[in-house]
Amino acid sequence: MARLAQTAGLTDVQQEILSTVRDFVDKEIIPVATELEHRDEYPQAIVDGLKELGLFGLMIPEEYGGLGESLLTYALCVEEIARGWMSVSGIINTHFIVAYMLKQHGTQEQKEHFLPRMAAGDIRGAFSMSEPALGSDVSAITSKAVKDGEEYVLNGQKMWLTNGGTSSLVAVLVRSDEGHPEGTAPHKSMTTFLVEKEPGFGEVRPGLTIPGKIDKMGYKGVDTTELIMDGLRIPADRVLGGVTGRGFYQMMDGVEVGRVNVAARGCGVAQRAFELGVQYAQQRHTFGKPIAQHQAIQFKLAEMATKVEAAHAMMVNAARKKDSGERNDLEAGMAKYLASEYCKEVVEDAFRIHGGYGFSKEYEIERLYREAPMLLIGEGTAEIQKMIIGRRLLEEYRFQG
Repeated sequence: MARLAQTAGLTDVQQEILSTVRDFVDKEIIPVATELEHRDEYPQAIVDGLKELGLFGLMIPEEYGGLGESLLTYALCVEEIARGWMSVSGIINTHFIVAYMLKQHGTQEQKEHFLPRMAAGDIRGAFSMSEPALGSDVSAITSKAVKDGEEYVLNGQKMWLTNGGTSSLVAVLVRSDEGHPEGTAPHKSMTTFLVEKEPGFGEVRPGLTIPGKIDKMGYKGVDTTELIMDGLRIPADRVLGGVTGRGFYQMMDGVEVGRVNVAARGCGVAQRAFELGVQYAQQRHTFGKPIAQHQAIQFKLAEMATKVEAAHAMMVNAARKKDSGERNDLEAGMAKYLASEYCKEVVEDAFRIHGGYGFSKEYEIERLYREAPMLLIGEGTAEIQKMIIGRRLLEEYRFQG
């Protein structure tokens, strides 16, 4: 993989960080990932190693104890980690999104209270938008916050909460009609609350229950949960940014960088699938020669490598656009859409190259085959990305008739 998915123009610091992460992935993640995944076991030792490397504070400003690195650096690190085991990249992704939202939208008191401990990895973040009765339609959220003196009372059920059990801080999006009269557009009557809790399952604070892990086809190891609020009381100073009604915009800002992260995960998984495919093709012999010497297999390898390169380039472009301070929803949508679709295709081609052995749990490609589909729906389906891309293109290419 020395030739694929290279990134031009990196600083010495960025190259050193990536080299360190790559070594960690090769030595500490890849050798144990499949075994842990089959047991659906939380990778505590790996997470502790990431904490020691400072990755939980990679993009948190230095004034709060982080490394103050760019989204590009973070995305390239995620790409490397997902190459080892995609679930591990999920553990840091939700944490990163909450830290980013705090950095961009939090009050000074909220930043000073949370960011130093998040940078150290002592507080782990998760964020929650989805609910059982909705998918991509965020405007249909029914969970609600009602003002009661100096507190808000939250009620409702949330769904698909990555790190729901292991996190100690959850950014939760709910409706808050206080100050927003009836008829206000749904996206203008939503608020993000910073909910602190104990890690674990069951009742993790009065009025807040994390029932348990959702059993999934793939993306194992990391805990995915529901979140049930029943009379959950939250102080007013835990409204993100201190003002209600801004939650939708805050969450969408977080999801925008989350889409770059998902694109990076797709790139990482695709890279690993290509590595496994090209290696196996040189070891497996049929008709008296390695299958890599058959033209049909060479065509597959050529297509796989081209897709890896294309997805990586679009992911890097989206990250650099965001780092420049410019709007990047078009680039992030394109990168997420292309990388997730290409990841699925590259993994399937590697699976085909393995033949019958790809169906065996003894081979790593079996795990990747179950993991890739999650990227097709995480942070917005392909259809949602196409809607975003289409609308933005019509803005950019508006016909002046």
